[in-house]
Amino acid sequence: MKKDLLVMGIETSCDETAVSIVKNGREIVSNIVASQIDSHKRFGGVVPEIASRHHVEQITIVLEEALKEANVSYEDIDAVAVTEGPGLVGALLIGVNAAKAVAFAHGIPLVAVHHIAGHIYANRLVTEMNFPLLALVVSGGHTELVYMKEHGHFEVIGETRDDAAGEAYDKVARTLHLPYPGGPQIDRLAHEGEAVIDLPRAWLEEGSYDFSFSGLKSAVINTVHNAEQRGETIKPEDLAASFQASVIDVLVTKTLKAVKEYDVKQVLLAGGVAANKGLRSKLTAAFTEMEDIELVIPPLQLCTDNAAMIAAAGSVMFEKGQRASLALNANPGLDISIHN
Repeated sequence: MKKDLLVMGIETSCDETAVSIVKNGREIVSNIVASQIDSHKRFGGVVPEIASRHHVEQITIVLEEALKEANVSYEDIDAVAVTEGPGLVGALLIGVNAAKAVAFAHGIPLVAVHHIAGHIYANRLVTEMNFPLLALVVSGGHTELVYMKEHGHFEVIGETRDDAAGEAYDKVARTLHLPYPGGPQIDRLAHEGEAVIDLPRAWLEEGSYDFSFSGLKSAVINTVHNAEQRGETIKPEDLAASFQASVIDVLVTKTLKAVKEYDVKQVLLAGGVAANKGLRSKLTAAFTEMEDIELVIPPLQLCTDNAAMIAAAGSVMFEKGQRASLALNANPGLDISIHN
């Protein structure tokens, strides 16, 4: 009888200190997340130095809590998977060094995981992946369309040329004087307003699956400033609804186009902005008529940064024979294609 594979995941790429233990790449045994939102809220965004200090304070506590919740010891762990990058270099270093310490002290194999690969594999904690597939990754720092023909193969067919969708959400939220994090605030406001303000959609050149949200962000800021100069009042709800409609229109349209061209069996939504109700709703509606293509949307707790997704991706990398040495270092600009 085959022994269950237990992989510990460690994620510290930004402002969440997270440790999880996942069984056989599919089942969450424990998933502990120590959030720093309250610490960064007064600054209107993540302060890297503060994030790193919080990781130092929390990592040992979170490691112990994950083992306790799973009712296992280090002797039961088959591999420790850690986010190598991309992310904030100081934050990444805390997780990488913690993982190396665990691997060295207990003789456990070490596996390096790309943060975006983790977001994609969060979906495997919901249902098995069906290849070939397409992943729409939408987060604070990334907006990408990733084609996968098999486990561990990542081909980026479209990516952001400037601001990622989540980045644009946060900047628009600041323009509207909304509290941090801005994404959920814009999403909430959008459902209270109407998309009556004409804002641009960047389709880029014919056949491109790349994204661009910088122009849209600037258009929102200009709309607000012009209204202020004219002494006019713009309803924040309508502006939020119009902005969100523009972002979602581009995301969904390009995804549908790629689905047809690449003839995929499954579409995965991934990343922090995957928690956006408007995006989830529009994608679900778009795929309702496509009976031969499965749309997978992870639950909200698996959209934001967590370590279960890192353990899920790490389980696949481990079974494919990938190992990292104790010379592993944080790589804030890590390219996802190196895992192919």
